[in-house]
Amino acid sequence: MMGGGKTFTAWCNSHLRKAGTQIENIEEDFRDGLKLMLLLEVISGERLAKPERGKMRVHKISNVNKALDFIASKGVKLVSIGAEERDWQQPKSAEGILKEKEISIGECRGGKPKIVDGNVKMTLGMIWTIILRFAIQDISVEETSAKEGLLLWCQRKTAPYKNVNIQNFHISWKDGLGFCALIHRHRPELIDYGKLRKDDPLTNLNTAFDVAEKYLDIPKMLDAEDIVGTARPDEKAIMTYVSSFYHAFSGAQKVSQDPKLPPQSTPDIIGTLRPDEKAIMTYVSCYYHAFSGAQKAETAANRICKVLAVNQENEQLMEDYEKLASDLLEWIRRTIPWLENRAPENTMQAMQQKLEDFRDYRRLHKPPKVQEKCQLEINFNTLQTKLRLSNRPAFMPSEGKMVSDINNAWGGLEQAEKGYEEWLLNEIRRLERLDHLAEKFRQKASIHESWTDGKEAMLQQKDYETATLSEIKALLKKHEAFESDLAAHQDRVEQIAAIAQELNELDYYDSPSVNARCQKICDQWDNLGALTQKRREALERTEKLLETIDQLYLEYAKRAAPFNNWMEGAMEDLQDTFIVHTIEEIQGLTTAHEQFKATLPDADKERQAILGIHNEVSKIVQTYHVNMAGTNPYTTITPHEINGKWEHVRQLVPRRDQALMEEHARQQQNERLRKQFGAQANVIGPWIQTKMEEIGRISIEMHGTLEDQLNHLRQYEKSIVNYKPKIDQLEGDHQLIQEALIFDNKHTNYTMEHIRVGWEQLLTTIARTINEVENQILTRDAKGISQEQMNEFRASFNHFDRKKTGMMDCEDFRACLISMGYNMGEAEFARIMSIVDPNRLGVVTFQAFIDFMSRETADTDTADQVMASFKILAGDKNYITVDELRRELPPDQAEYCIARMAPYNGRDAVPGALDYMSFSTALYGESDL
Repeated sequence: MMGGGKTFTAWCNSHLRKAGTQIENIEEDFRDGLKLMLLLEVISGERLAKPERGKMRVHKISNVNKALDFIASKGVKLVSIGAEERDWQQPKSAEGILKEKEISIGECRGGKPKIVDGNVKMTLGMIWTIILRFAIQDISVEETSAKEGLLLWCQRKTAPYKNVNIQNFHISWKDGLGFCALIHRHRPELIDYGKLRKDDPLTNLNTAFDVAEKYLDIPKMLDAEDIVGTARPDEKAIMTYVSSFYHAFSGAQKVSQDPKLPPQSTPDIIGTLRPDEKAIMTYVSCYYHAFSGAQKAETAANRICKVLAVNQENEQLMEDYEKLASDLLEWIRRTIPWLENRAPENTMQAMQQKLEDFRDYRRLHKPPKVQEKCQLEINFNTLQTKLRLSNRPAFMPSEGKMVSDINNAWGGLEQAEKGYEEWLLNEIRRLERLDHLAEKFRQKASIHESWTDGKEAMLQQKDYETATLSEIKALLKKHEAFESDLAAHQDRVEQIAAIAQELNELDYYDSPSVNARCQKICDQWDNLGALTQKRREALERTEKLLETIDQLYLEYAKRAAPFNNWMEGAMEDLQDTFIVHTIEEIQGLTTAHEQFKATLPDADKERQAILGIHNEVSKIVQTYHVNMAGTNPYTTITPHEINGKWEHVRQLVPRRDQALMEEHARQQQNERLRKQFGAQANVIGPWIQTKMEEIGRISIEMHGTLEDQLNHLRQYEKSIVNYKPKIDQLEGDHQLIQEALIFDNKHTNYTMEHIRVGWEQLLTTIARTINEVENQILTRDAKGISQEQMNEFRASFNHFDRKKTGMMDCEDFRACLISMGYNMGEAEFARIMSIVDPNRLGVVTFQAFIDFMSRETADTDTADQVMASFKILAGDKNYITVDELRRELPPDQAEYCIARMAPYNGRDAVPGALDYMSFSTALYGESDL
């Protein structure tokens, strides 16, 4: 049986018991039409046509026909929707049925055989139609009727009770306090309301159901366990059961207990076939006059409560906005100076720590603030919508706390953040370059200092003064070789000076020590030059005394010196550190290294030739017994030194091979990281752009009801949020790239910054679009706009939104108004534009459009209405007293009025009189209330 079947069965039995019968199975017991006709007779008080007593199908169909004909005679039109196409369902509202007098029972009049066949959907639909027509349609409270009238009656009766907030006929009743409040309001002796707890719904519901059944003759139509265990209780079942309370209490003013009413003789009325009509009318009129004033006072108090509740809620929203805006602006104010701090660090470790702090800011500190900013805009829009709907002035935040001010401050934060990250990366590159240059400087300086060690002392020797002629000539040749070696080292000295200059230009933190060492090298070099020149001059003076020189030693020295320089240069190159960022760069180094290795055979031949010269010298010495000191007088480079350096070069070559291979592998890994990041970014970037475009289309081309649109947008938002793991994965890949010091990526045009900004804009856009639809729903419900009207508004708006931007410019809006029959001049159009475009942006949003259209057709509370309500409470006086306010209004709202009403100063004023007229006017104008 459907969710409302048990309730409908209990409702039917509550009436059938008056005729001495009841039903057990709602779809079976109405099949023959007999109890259906009896039910209609009991609830209508009218006699139907005589039923058929036969058992054949034709008799059952005839009885059902008579019952449905009687329903149709009461203004309910039966139309077909097809039982197999959909379940029976309540129309959009009970008023919709009562206005159109239509309900679908099945296959036009062919629905009757389906009732005869026990079709539960058709049967329940018919019973719900009967309940609407005979139990709910006639309910009328303050110019509202049917479902809305019943809801308003419940709200009025339960208003004084704490923890009771009746807004609908489903979840508002789950805790049972609403039912208990209705009973206590009319029969306080039946329930001790003060002992009830909101967190014990089963006890509350069972108490209300048992008391209603035992003392109020309202059958138990609902199960407490079903209501508590259901997320959304069945609305039709709740309405049916609550309507029984309405009918039980609607006339229950305990008239008979009022001593002011004239006494009547009960036996005279009972013992008379037709009581005297005039006497009855006279007696009933006393009831009317006794209770009409109380009803008016209750209505007036309810109106004031409604207005004051709106004002209190709006003031709280304003305070919340101000606090949230202040907190966000203070955070931005504290964060921007940190991002604008460009004080450099001296070490890579310190700069890496700054980069890690920046990553923590992006991952941990900023995202909650992005959410706060989005929530602030949503709260501001919601507040403005509620103010418009309640006919209140627009909210103007404090100076500097407008949404535009916050957006400007946020823009400054974003700009500082972008510049800060760029500065960090540039500083890391600079420090990396500086470390490389500093290491290279130290290496070259050490090699040079090692070479120059002892050279000054050698050049200052006076050995040529006591040497023989052959020794002098040897010294001269040796000096020539030294000059050749000195010239070969000129490039290294220039490289050292150039590196020192570059370190100074890049602001290297240890520049003073670098400069001091470079200056010492340059001074020493200049001194070497001067000493060399001085020694040459001395040797040339004694050159005539030198006749013999060993040509082989000289040739050895000449060939050994450059070869030695070549080996030192090779060792220096093979040990030189390198920094590359791409595979192409490492491949270039590898190619150069291979070319170097190709020169090794020729170099080995040169080494063998130099060693051959030395061997030839040794052979001559041994052959001719030359009196030699045992060393080459022209050079200090020995064959042993050449062989040692050559062996060292051979050992450095495979080490260099290994270093190049490892760097090549690292660059391949870096390339894989680039491709991995690029592949994901090239998917995520277009995906975000596509979603942004789709949301733009959805916001312009919405179809279906606003609830459908809202559900669709929330599902869309959920799908977007579910995409977050891919963004996080991309963040992880980006972190790996930064940790690997990869600064460029040719495989994608998207950077992580682009992805982050796009993702934040996407979340903000979907949240803003959902908020716009929620505000449209709020406007629709508050103004009573039907779905058809809302669709017409959307169609008109989209038609005149020629640029398809989701907004109309002034000319488009003028054309739209003319198409709807507005005949206006420039002054009237300017007045309308000041309403729909208060910020003078030159555009009209859809929300402003529907606000304007609903304002043109809807009625809202006014200052005059509130003033008239206060006048009723005051007994037609021009002032009201504190006691009257506390007696007629709830305590919190009574104190609210007392605190804000000005003293009344009229001629008829009494001590403590309050001016409710100025208070009512201030509620709808510029005020400090």
